[in-house]
Amino acid sequence: MTVFWLRFIIAVLLLAVVAVAAVPLLVLLDLASGGTGYGLCGSGLVGCENGYAAGPELAVGLALLLFGLIATLRLVMRIVRRMERRREIAEATRRLTAQR
Repeated sequence: MTVFWLRFIIAVLLLAVVAVAAVPLLVLLDLASGGTGYGLCGSGLVGCENGYAAGPELAVGLALLLFGLIATLRLVMRIVRRMERRREIAEATRRLTAQR
């Protein structure tokens, strides 16, 4: 896999992290404007009959997803750095051998 595709994967992972982090804000904005919270409360905030565990379940799920995405992002970034370092070393040795 080339560095270009790994950087593309990094961009996709960053967008996914931003999207996951924005979900609670979007749900709250929808609820505040009289919406259903994107299906969280079927009849709006007044008639919301979700139990006390629905919010924490959503928060834990989003947090686990966020941490998983960040861990994957760190792993891919480490791979990119390692590939770039190897390429730099190869270029440096090529220049040294060309000077002799």
